[in-house]
Amino acid sequence: MRSQEGRIGLSFGDVELAKSESTQNVISIVDPLKVNIENPQSAAISVEVKTPVETVECDVLVVGGGMGGVSAALSALRAADELDFSNSQKPLVALTEETDWLGGQMTSQGVSALDENHLVEISGATRSYQQFRKNIRERYKNEFKMVPHAQDEPWLNPGDCWVSWLAFEPKFALDEISKLLSPYEKSEQLSVRLRIKPISTKTEEVQSSSGVSQKKVTSVVFFDFETNKVIEVKAKIVIDATELGDLLPMAGLAYRSGAESRSDTGEPHAPVDARPENVQDFTYPFVIEIKPGEKHVIEKPAHYEDFNSQGKFSLEGYPMFSTKLLGEGDEMRIEKLPFWEYRRLISAKLFESKDYPNDLSMINWNSNDLRMQNIIDVDAKTQAERMALAKALSLGFLYWLQTEAPRDDGGAGYPEFKLRKDILGTEDGLSKYPYIRESRRIIGLHTIVEDEIVVATNPGARAHHFSDSVGIGHYPVDIHGEQDVPGAAQRTKPFQIPLGALIPKDAANLLPACKNIGTTHVTNGSYRLHPIEWSIGEAQGTLAVLSLKNKVEPRNFSEAKELVQKLQEQLIDRGVPLFWFNDVPTDHPQFAAIQKVVMTNHLQTSNNSLAFEPDSAHTQHNLAVLASGKQIE
Repeated sequence: MRSQEGRIGLSFGDVELAKSESTQNVISIVDPLKVNIENPQSAAISVEVKTPVETVECDVLVVGGGMGGVSAALSALRAADELDFSNSQKPLVALTEETDWLGGQMTSQGVSALDENHLVEISGATRSYQQFRKNIRERYKNEFKMVPHAQDEPWLNPGDCWVSWLAFEPKFALDEISKLLSPYEKSEQLSVRLRIKPISTKTEEVQSSSGVSQKKVTSVVFFDFETNKVIEVKAKIVIDATELGDLLPMAGLAYRSGAESRSDTGEPHAPVDARPENVQDFTYPFVIEIKPGEKHVIEKPAHYEDFNSQGKFSLEGYPMFSTKLLGEGDEMRIEKLPFWEYRRLISAKLFESKDYPNDLSMINWNSNDLRMQNIIDVDAKTQAERMALAKALSLGFLYWLQTEAPRDDGGAGYPEFKLRKDILGTEDGLSKYPYIRESRRIIGLHTIVEDEIVVATNPGARAHHFSDSVGIGHYPVDIHGEQDVPGAAQRTKPFQIPLGALIPKDAANLLPACKNIGTTHVTNGSYRLHPIEWSIGEAQGTLAVLSLKNKVEPRNFSEAKELVQKLQEQLIDRGVPLFWFNDVPTDHPQFAAIQKVVMTNHLQTSNNSLAFEPDSAHTQHNLAVLASGKQIE
């Protein structure tokens, strides 16, 4: 657990605040869009904090425009419409982002080959997330001439990659986000501010309904990178959707980062002693196009020889393009799948048009993961230097691919790989912000631990059941970090997102909506992925509006069973699954009825199977009996 005690000066996350001789505050913060290899410290800018030149008031402030932040903002706005909530302020929601792209890990962080579960298209994600993905698919089908089988494929994957059910160019997600937010901006229910970064908060002490002292965040102060001005946003509820949980230290809240001790979490794969610096690797993805017969080798980047001598660059035994069958008869096996197709964004063979003459592939691999270079709770210069080092590593991997990678046809290097700087919208061709896998994490009313989700301790079809579930997810314990990390790569059972893990113990009105929820270092490896972050945001945005409508702080709201049930019903009615089934898709006509009767224990279901058999005569009879108000005999 971290606290602000014992730190030099006043710590504001990745902002370092000091007092100058003139007693005015001077802060150092990192501008992520200015991080560069040649002069890393130039991205750490010092500014004088004066009285805010502008003060904005809203009901819900969402800080961070990643997937959780966008989903939270949309969810709050939709909930206000659904609940006929008359907000006291315009805008109802203010959404901020420090880069110039909304969308987080699927846009500004470059990972637009989505990490998902095998039921994502049917019942393994929220209806709004599924619709978002459907809209992207339709854009490709409507705007480009595709080969017949691709045009007719309902679950089209433009990249035809093997890690994801959907891969695409980030610009399409950006466009879809804009379309979703635009009506609310026009009605002045939503205000979106890009290129502003939180630097401090204002808080007050309040008492919870059970008499516990808590922090209430009354406003967040931002620095605007474009105008060099300070802005204050006052809000009734604050949602921290920042990639690193920046508001937790700013508000003086307790939090964890890195690996907790075994005595703290009780997890069999936690280390004996806490290791706060053991934070998952971060990465700068990039996109390359294969241009047969051409040469596009970049200049050798800084630190290349050091990384290469350490054995950092490798295809890990994967072929670049080809796959083949090995052995004969019962001994026959398929060679590892091609590296090139791992996170391929565009498969040219799916398009008849000339818009895509060649494949585009996004590179996010172990070889460009920067290891043991934590950027949480370090000063701005150190953070900028480590981010620049991660950029050098990614470009070093590209240079290695172009010059030294073993070719399938013999020889070394693929000089035909061209860095596509336009895809990620940056001068160096790398993502605007690093792909973040681990954040500061709240001390929640509940902390999700390893035993509640992994296969070894959950013999049934599902993971541990949470009666306060506000969403679902499924992904292995995927930890990028030290080699041979105990507990990494464990399989999990389909799990839930408990509300208790979304509520800080010591905050009245601050809600986490990114990777900063109440997980551990181990379980964060399963809860950090695209559809789960979206579902977390959807739950928190809805909770925010329900709290406002019922005039109850989120922390107190979560302690009232009847209010939690209202939240669950609201989410279910919008198409958010709270309980796992493999045969009750979000568009099933009885989706809501089934989810509700199961979550209220009015209808028991077997944990030996994910199946519910919604259309069987027996199930339909039971649903009809319950709908009539009678008990099942």
